[in-house]
Parts: sequence; structure tokens; C-alpha cells
Amino acid sequence: MSNIRYNTVYNLSAKLNAFKYQHEAFLEIKDKPYAAIFHEQGLGKTKIAIDLLLYWLSSCDVDTVMVVTKKTLVPNWVDEFATHTNLRPKVMNNSKGNNYYILNSPVRTIITNFETISGEKERIERFLKTRNVAIIIDESAKIKNPDSKLTQDFLYLAPLFYRKVIMSGTPVANRPYDIWSQIYFLDLGESLGTDFASFKHTCDLSNDLVHNTERKELFEDNVSKIFDKIRSFTVRETKNSGIITLPSKIYHDVFIAFEHQQQEMYQQIQNEMTIVLKQGDDTILDESSETIKRLLRLVQVTSNPKLLDETYEGPSAKEMLLDRLITQIIDRDEKAIVWSSFTGNIDEFCKKYKHLNAVKITGKMSTEERVKSVKAFKEGNASLLFATPQSAKEGLTLTVANNAIFYDRGFNLDDYLQAQDRIHRISQKKECNIYNLLIEDSIDIWVDYLLKAKQQAAFLAQGDISKEEYQKTADYSFAQIVQEILKTN
Repeated sequence: MSNIRYNTVYNLSAKLNAFKYQHEAFLEIKDKPYAAIFHEQGLGKTKIAIDLLLYWLSSCDVDTVMVVTKKTLVPNWVDEFATHTNLRPKVMNNSKGNNYYILNSPVRTIITNFETISGEKERIERFLKTRNVAIIIDESAKIKNPDSKLTQDFLYLAPLFYRKVIMSGTPVANRPYDIWSQIYFLDLGESLGTDFASFKHTCDLSNDLVHNTERKELFEDNVSKIFDKIRSFTVRETKNSGIITLPSKIYHDVFIAFEHQQQEMYQQIQNEMTIVLKQGDDTILDESSETIKRLLRLVQVTSNPKLLDETYEGPSAKEMLLDRLITQIIDRDEKAIVWSSFTGNIDEFCKKYKHLNAVKITGKMSTEERVKSVKAFKEGNASLLFATPQSAKEGLTLTVANNAIFYDRGFNLDDYLQAQDRIHRISQKKECNIYNLLIEDSIDIWVDYLLKAKQQAAFLAQGDISKEEYQKTADYSFAQIVQEILKTN
């Protein structure tokens, strides 16, 4: 396929130099037909990607580079282009007319989102057949589910791209098998096979591993081999690699007992779930949507009983704990981000701490409102930012704060890891404190064990630790713990 002829002369030089480790990653993958950039969050994957696309456009017969990211991160990428390049990318969105114009012009760089690619699949397919197009997928865990329409659309288009790069700091977003379809997009099954069901079966951090030695050994053996299979086209650095020096990150598990009325409400829901189990519905112990819905009710009670019962008038133990922590942080003249999975909490706390100029980010807010909150927190006098991981875990550098408080946590590893590393990244100068608020003898304990088990499995799959190191710390007791919590023995 011949290149498109451009009348305009483009300046394809980079404005800023890369860090040494970023340049080394660039050199390692710049001439590969496909690659994965799995540097841990906060290590500047965007700079590597931008240097790649500039090189491709100038040296590798690439006509157009398409950057695909999440909708909320499109403005971030526009800003990154302005910071690092002399290019002005076109932005494809939900406007069919705008997209038609872009795809029928001699465009060099495009920024768009996942949903637009899926919605414009037929038109993009024609575009890919007429020129050499490279693609960079940011936050590639978005296509981790091979059964979703969105992922299937990307896998359908995958063979038509001239060059392909995926990027994620957490490619194992929740379970080891999350990596399969991301890699399949690159190599069409050459490394991890073409049968997802089989891959999932052998790489599933399931509840029965604690009781099934044969299954556990199979799991550990298969997961430990994942990174070796993709190593030839993957770059991965972590903050522990010695490539940069960051202040330490200290975890604080802060425990508190239930308030009496809160505990009564918790036990009532707990008893209802136990009855369901005794009636033979043991699916409550798996991770189906129905299971998650049921367990989430217990998480809501430990977080804030008002989330389930608006008439609840008693105190929440965690709220009193939060008050103490915030006071200590403000007394140190520091800032904090408070994370909760529930918008109701975020709204309530933002009002409560209005005297500290608190701001918030939730999924219900417009892009403009979110940008205003971030600016007030980074540049203004706001000492506190309340946010849901779903709306603010990616694309933000918030190193003006060095304290992250997890008021509650869901079951998704990616939410937890991405959220805490908003503060622990390049440009952070202070020691970072990660506070996990936990109600004693509650679902919070199971969530803590589950996330730690998922994190260790992710380390193994991503090549961060060896099989031997993993086996020293692996703990599969989360299945037993949830049974104890639900009193199923």
C-alpha cells in the first residue's frame, strides 16, 4: 500500500526529551509490528507512545496514527500532544459528520475513544484498507472481556492495522485471564492461544484453589508462564525496578468496631444471605453479577448505612474515623484524596467539609466540572478531594496530595491500584500514605484478603515476581473468609 501524499510539511520532532528508561523502552519496540507498554502507572507511558508515533510517521511508512483512549481521557491526550509535539491531532467523537470529514482527509494523527471506534467500525474498516494506519490503545484493559461487543469490534479490526501498540499499567486489571484479549488484539493468538475459555480455566483465581492442590499448582504454573510468552514484544517497568527514585508508599490498615445500630443492620443482611445459602444457592460465593450485588450490600453498610436506608439516623463508625484522619492531615498542612465507590458518600462528604474548600469528582459530573475540581485541588485552596475510583482513577496526576484514604473498597483490583497511584508517581516529593478504613469482623476483611490475592496473582502474570516468590506470599484463604463472614460453616 503506497503512502498518502501530503501537501503540508509536518514538524515531527519531539519538544521534550524522554527519561533514560523511557527512551530505552522506545528503542526496544520502535520497529516491532506490535508491542505492549505495560509500565506501571505513573511512569510516563504517554511519552513513550508519543515518541513512537513521531518515529512511525517519519520513518516507517505510516500514514496515520490513531490514539484510542477512554472518553474522559481524550482532553488529557490533546494536552499531551501540545506539550510533547508540534502536531495538532483531529478528535473523532460521536459526531458522524465530524468523523466522516476526518476519515476522508489526509489526517496524520487522530485521537478518539473506544465507543467511537466500535460505533464507526464499518467506516473505519474502509479507512484502514486505504492507507497504512498505526494504532495506540491507551488503558487497553478496556478490551479485556472478549465476549463484549466492544472488544469483538476491536479484534475484528485488529488485522487491518499496520502497527499496533497497547498500553496499561495494570494489564491484569482484576484476574490473570484479563490479559488474554489484549494480547490477542496484537498477535491474533500466537502467544496465548486462540481459545479464551481454555486460557481462563487454567488462569482463574477461583474460590476452590485453597482446597484443590492440583488445581492450585496448575494455576501457579500457567500464570507464571504468561509473561515469558509475551516478553519478546512487551516492555514492563515498575517503581521498584530502580529506574526512578520515588518517595516511599506506606500502607495503613486502620480498624474500628461497628457502631451498635450499624452492626444490627449488617447482621440482618448477613442473616438474610445465610438463609439463601442454606436453601442451596451457593452461587453467592462466586463472582457473578448477582453475587457481587449481594456482597455489595454488606460493603454499603460498613461504609454508610444511609446508602441502603435513608431513614437511618445512627452514626457510621468509619465517618468518625475519617474525621480524625482528616484533622491529622490538615494539621500537617497536607492534602488528601478520599476514595469511595459510592457517589452518595462523595456528595455528602463534600458538603460536610465545605469549610476546607473540599471538591469532588463523580461520574455524574460534566467534563468541565471535573476539570474545575482538579484545578481547585492542584492550584487552589482545596485541601480535600472526594472521588469515586470509577471517575478519577486514570489520567490524573494529583501529586499535590500525599495522602489517599480508601473509605471503602470494591472488589476490582484495578480501581484500587490506579486510584492510589494518582499521588504516587513522577513529581511526587513527599512520602505517600495509603489509608484503608476497615470495620472489624466484617466484609471489609474479605475485600482486603481478596484484593491482596488478586494483586499477587497480577504480579506473577506481569512478570513482576517469580513463581517461587509468589508461592512464599500466596494466600487463597479469601474463599474461607467469606464463608466465615456469611456463617456458612
